[in-house]
Amino acid sequence: MASIAFIGVGNMGGGMALNLAKAGHDVRAFDLSADALARVAAGGCTVATSAIEAATGADAIVTMLPAGSHVRAAYEGGLFDAAGPDAILIDCSTIDVATAKSLGEAAAARGLAMVDAPVSGGTAAADGGTLTFMVGGPADAFERARPILEKMGKAVIHAGGAGMGQAAKICNNMILGATMIATAEAFVLAEKLGLDAQTFFDISSKASGQSWSMTSYCPVPGPVPTSPANRDYQGGFAAALMLKDLKLAMAAAQGAGASVPMGADAASLYQLMVNNGGGNSDFSAIIRLLRG
Repeated sequence: MASIAFIGVGNMGGGMALNLAKAGHDVRAFDLSADALARVAAGGCTVATSAIEAATGADAIVTMLPAGSHVRAAYEGGLFDAAGPDAILIDCSTIDVATAKSLGEAAAARGLAMVDAPVSGGTAAADGGTLTFMVGGPADAFERARPILEKMGKAVIHAGGAGMGQAAKICNNMILGATMIATAEAFVLAEKLGLDAQTFFDISSKASGQSWSMTSYCPVPGPVPTSPANRDYQGGFAAALMLKDLKLAMAAAQGAGASVPMGADAASLYQLMVNNGGGNSDFSAIIRLLRG
């Protein structure tokens, strides 16, 4: 089995690292949070004292960090130098396309193989090993990364060259953010018209209004027992993270000259939700804002 450095074992990375350890890999973890490290240590990972220590001699380096600035600092600040010539570098963070492309180019210039592999599925999928990976990078690097990613996800899809994993992620989450708002709006309207929420779900989930936001992540309690709406909108995918992804999409759209009015409106509403203190709630709690 492979020796894997895992940098960033928080809410998402922790479950991912544990799944690699469960698969028999030697996982050396590093994070700035002692609690995060304690969790993965209890699940079979080895704790490293620094990212460089974790990466030195590793067959693979996996990063799961908050933003592009953190990812760039990690690789340019030592991970590129610590990586052996045969190591595969896998960044699973959600960052801007430009940074992902430039880091992929920097890795190639050093003779290193690197992919950007952002995820979809949230913390439940990270813990359960059922994430979807959207992977950008050279085809040979993708094939080297695939066996590792498959231990953490249900689907591993090559999206194209460097940065295309990030492009797929932000486009996907722009759809998700907008459809959740539309779904929440419909439930609020149904309530005000006197239509029972379960009845509306039973109809719309089997009609043309069906979407993932409806059938897997319903924003009202009851119809989908596993949705965060049944846990007071705790856990899942925080609204602040949805806003981050929507902002990345808006920046990419501006750079590409793409018209994204629905995405822009979604970003504005999630910004309002975060400004009102809802950033830590699941993004489906946008229904509370829509209720006034």
